[in-house]
Amino acid sequence: MQYVVAGVGYTGRRVCTLLSDFEPVGINRSPLRSPPKGTTIVPVDLDEAEPDLIPVQSLCTILYTIPPAGGGAVDERLGRFLSMLKAEVSRVVYLSTSGVYGNRGGERVFEKDVPLPETERAIRRLAAEDRLQRWVANTRTELVILRVPGIYGPGRLGIDRINAGESLVSEAECIPGNRIHVDDLASCCVRAMIASIPSGVYNVGDGDHRSSTWFSQSVAAMLKLPRIPEVSRARAAETFSDLRLSFLAESRIVDTTKMRKVMGFTPGYTDPIDGIRASLARCPE
Repeated sequence: MQYVVAGVGYTGRRVCTLLSDFEPVGINRSPLRSPPKGTTIVPVDLDEAEPDLIPVQSLCTILYTIPPAGGGAVDERLGRFLSMLKAEVSRVVYLSTSGVYGNRGGERVFEKDVPLPETERAIRRLAAEDRLQRWVANTRTELVILRVPGIYGPGRLGIDRINAGESLVSEAECIPGNRIHVDDLASCCVRAMIASIPSGVYNVGDGDHRSSTWFSQSVAAMLKLPRIPEVSRARAAETFSDLRLSFLAESRIVDTTKMRKVMGFTPGYTDPIDGIRASLARCPE
């Protein structure tokens, strides 16, 4: 079995490192100066009109982490990737987003719930899920979809925004948080690739739902920085970027029971405080 990681970025790179003993193939837009140990990088630009065939072995398991390009309602990159595959694929693990659930007014969401995406980026992810479902329908390929919330870790703690003095929505008006440490996400991906688990959709997360305001204030406190200013939701609507507001507009709690009980995966950082501390130790600024 050959293991293929499409997209050797923030998460994919860590997955390749965990798979080093299997000598994975990494599909990336460009070559890497320092590829993960044991990984063969194959440069493929999925935005090209006529990319070459992907050179993989006849039987492989694929993790697809590449985000859709901006614009439109479909994922053209994924379409090109699938058209380039001529090998027999045993399993595809697709990194989707919990954003496909849309705004649920703070209610808990489960994998059985009908997706109601509201943003263009979530609409494209759901379209990609549907495309993969159709692609595997007439084959023996297994499909595992991981619906992922916010990813944090070394270099992704929002420290630049804190130093820039960006304010936060007040804790009293903030929505529940859903997140996972990148090392836990990478381990979850490896389990989804290797373990004998049922095909299907799995919500991913650390199970802690404290708000993004709490998270950022915790990062600031651990860095011994002044407390970040907080503003009302009404004030945020006047001053925050459209992108920040789009995340604040969708309130939900992502249930991860299936991940734990069916996939058999429990994150190492179930308390984000521990994840923040570990991240700062590896990348303090």
